[in-house]
Amino acid sequence: MKNAPDGGDAVLQAFRNLGIDYVMSSPGSEWGPVWEAMAQQKLSNEPGPTYLTCAHETLAVGLATGYTSITGRMQAVMLHAGVGLLQGALGIEGALRGAIPMLVMSGESLSFGDDPEINPGFQWQALLNQVGGNARLLEPLVKWSQQIGSVAAMHQQIVSAGELAQRNPRAPVYVSAPIEVMMQPWTPPEEMRTPPPAPIVTATADDIDAVAQMLLAAKNPAIITEEAGRDPAGHAALVELAELLAVPVVEGLFALYANFPTDHALYQGPGRPPLIDEADLILTIGCRQPWYPLARKPRKARIVAIDDTPFRDHMVYQPSEAERFLEGNITANLENLAEAIRAAGTDTEAVEARRATWTAASDARRTELKEIESKDATRATISPALLAAELAKAAPDDVIIVDECITHRPAILRHLRSGAAHSYFRVNGGLGQSMGVALGAKLAAPARTVVTTLGDGTFLYNPAVQALAFAREQQLATLIIVFNNHGYNAMRKDQESYYPDGVAARNDLWMGHPITEFDYAELAKPFGAFGAKVETPAELPGVLAQAFAAVAEGRSALLNVVLDA
Repeated sequence: MKNAPDGGDAVLQAFRNLGIDYVMSSPGSEWGPVWEAMAQQKLSNEPGPTYLTCAHETLAVGLATGYTSITGRMQAVMLHAGVGLLQGALGIEGALRGAIPMLVMSGESLSFGDDPEINPGFQWQALLNQVGGNARLLEPLVKWSQQIGSVAAMHQQIVSAGELAQRNPRAPVYVSAPIEVMMQPWTPPEEMRTPPPAPIVTATADDIDAVAQMLLAAKNPAIITEEAGRDPAGHAALVELAELLAVPVVEGLFALYANFPTDHALYQGPGRPPLIDEADLILTIGCRQPWYPLARKPRKARIVAIDDTPFRDHMVYQPSEAERFLEGNITANLENLAEAIRAAGTDTEAVEARRATWTAASDARRTELKEIESKDATRATISPALLAAELAKAAPDDVIIVDECITHRPAILRHLRSGAAHSYFRVNGGLGQSMGVALGAKLAAPARTVVTTLGDGTFLYNPAVQALAFAREQQLATLIIVFNNHGYNAMRKDQESYYPDGVAARNDLWMGHPITEFDYAELAKPFGAFGAKVETPAELPGVLAQAFAAVAEGRSALLNVVLDA
């Protein structure tokens, strides 16, 4: 019987000190001490994090990613050693790419069963332990990776790891807690330190003023952004800056958030419109790769990069080519830049002339999109543009879109997004994470409607059964929409571009791309969710209405929407 604190209590207390809301876990057998501590917490009705059991590691990591994306608060993920870490590695790598702070932990055995007082089980003899320790498995995917060697250091090491994860550059960290260490008696420190919030680092006043003068002198400035919308205040700050000087805003190909209202007169769409090549000054705001390849860099423009971390140590190729940097918190730098411009004064006539130009361009763009949607509505089959447009009409104002489409992402960006802060999130890294991320977003914002958009190929990478089961268990109803084009279309397009007159193209022999037809919506039934297959444009509005009604009632929904081949 446990009658004194041990390493499990040290782990749980560290979670409390870090302000952890949830422990997302797909656990292994090594977590008995922590479970005991959490059982005591529940029995005593003590404050502390809520434990969530997930049936898949990708789901657990995705939950943490989605929750932190909405709240900004780091969460804890507990996985099984070795195999569990490897299974969760995809999502951890995605968190690294997305600058999501995350505390990842697993257990370990150091005695291999030879300790007469602790028997971790036969599986530790040869199946779970890694040469050099489990920390080696995640070293390339995390900011810090460490094994705890003493129960006396356990609490502090976990707290320090959590603090490190939240400092720039924000990223996951990994801590290995050996079962033999967790089983040792632990004496809590006399004073418990609550870590302070991560400091907000901004560019210097001189740098801010210099960029302000560059903007005021520019005749044809432009903005490209991918991550201004990470923080809702950053979204608002970008709108303020753009309006102040009537600067057109473009979202880059790798946009991860809703960064700017898509119905705003200064919004000029995603991708690379011609205005980029005509600009004399370009602000890149939170951009990992504003142009690709480097040969496509705008040749007329001076470049200013505004970013928390302009250079990312996990990226192999990142030619910023910027002339000047405003390094530090994006929101604060945008706010300070707007203030410097207001203090200097603007050329009202020039600003209003630009505003008129870009308003007209925006109107023309929206007219073109409506014409595409109207034309596609008359076709016999469903186009990606029409599906995105109908989804935009049917979705409530508070919708959160978690997008994992590949081929059809341009259609989603052009025809779906409203652009409100935190209305859109792009999943980072490899395929198979969107369902978990969407459930994490729903956990963080239970009153909002959450929709997952993904292709049929991507759907098959996701832990769909586990996600649907978790959604029912935790009462986290979401809508999943499969953009079904019957194959891995991105792969086929690449092959066609490499071999336009090849054997496959001439004979319709596509070896690696087709997907066997499967009615994904049937998976909804075992979990009490609404499911439907949609094959014609006429069906779309009604089925979407039914799906959203089901979600509003607390039932998940899964739509298999068959698109143009």
